[in-house]
Amino acid sequence: MKLQTQPYKGSRDFYPIDKRLRDYIFKNWITVAERYGYESYDAPIIEPTELYRAKSGDELVGKEMYSFTDRAGRDVSIRPEMTPSVARMIAARRQEIPFPARWYSIPNLWRYQRPQRGRLREHWQLNLDIFGVKTIDAELELILLVNDIMRSFGANQKMYDIRINSRKLTALIMAEYLELDSVQSHLMIKLLDRMRKLSKDVFESEAAAIFDETNKKQGISRLKKLTSARSMGDLPEGLLSSPPIKQIQLLFTHLKENHVNNAHFDFSLVRGLDYYTDIVFEVFDLHPENNRSMFGGGRYDSLVGMFGVESIPTVGFGMGDVTVLNFIESHGLLPELYSPTDIYVISVGDVLRQSQGIAGILREEGVNVAVDISGRKLEKQIQTAVKNNIPYALFVGDKELSEERFTLKHLPSETSHKMSLARVVSTVSDYRNPSN
Repeated sequence: MKLQTQPYKGSRDFYPIDKRLRDYIFKNWITVAERYGYESYDAPIIEPTELYRAKSGDELVGKEMYSFTDRAGRDVSIRPEMTPSVARMIAARRQEIPFPARWYSIPNLWRYQRPQRGRLREHWQLNLDIFGVKTIDAELELILLVNDIMRSFGANQKMYDIRINSRKLTALIMAEYLELDSVQSHLMIKLLDRMRKLSKDVFESEAAAIFDETNKKQGISRLKKLTSARSMGDLPEGLLSSPPIKQIQLLFTHLKENHVNNAHFDFSLVRGLDYYTDIVFEVFDLHPENNRSMFGGGRYDSLVGMFGVESIPTVGFGMGDVTVLNFIESHGLLPELYSPTDIYVISVGDVLRQSQGIAGILREEGVNVAVDISGRKLEKQIQTAVKNNIPYALFVGDKELSEERFTLKHLPSETSHKMSLARVVSTVSDYRNPSN
């Protein structure tokens, strides 16, 4: 049997050039998260399937998860998301953990779904949560953090917007304005979550099927008014004095005070997962070729309580590497990423052993050095450095060794200078850290 060279469908190989870009995304995530005081954690990639069934229901478990029975007969699954695991961890040590707890992770996640733009079966995701804060300050902090992450990729606020709603407001509207019972409300929320994927006629037809015959005409009319609302001011007057609206208004006020001017109210935003309890938000790419939701999150105050302990107020979000990469590419924000190797040492003549010694001296000074040990012609050695996107080549020959001055060539600009090893170290350091 001939073995295939392609990765499993919906997953990716990360060759060094691809891994540099993924590392760049991860580095930005980590830098901003830690700047806000968040600490890294991790958990097993396999969990009991019941954990996901209790949190997300049989629909996710039955259709999208990689589940199997282990050798001891236990029903387990490869994690499709991180939130159940972190809730379990918080519940397990809630009496030892200092609150508020700010945690982040970048887990590898798997879902059995149809691969398409922005969605694969395997991806990595920044999960970031704050535990133990009841007030809107937690939502504010996370949205400010999201905004700083986008800025770290070179984005400005005209490239994306942040859409905000409240599940408490949604519940109020379902019960009191649309006059739906709990079952109908659940169905309507699921429909609203799919609204952007449906035509207007299909949406209205499916919505009409949810209402009772007695209030169908009124219900559809009211639903149209809600879905056409572009601001909270467009909502029915009776809703404007409700506590959920006042909470959203307070959040918008604080966001503007912190110069976040691209946040908007969106009634149709419900975040399909049932565990959300209040404010929810999503970040949308505004590029015409990638106009879609990229990631989101919200408040889920009851999930830790699922483990039979006292609930802990929580706000979190998840940002996947696939949608972030699509955003960076669409907006022309791809950076020039060089190899982590600073210098490629090229031996001129029979001086390989001496070249290794020079490399050792540079490594002691914190410079990342690779030595060409192929014995090939000079041109081939230089080509290897260029193809690997290594910024510098250092030429070592008998003359250089005797003079203790070496030719350092900046390969992108093709400029060369002779210098001492000490100067080589400082030149590379200045190049890697231009702000110093």
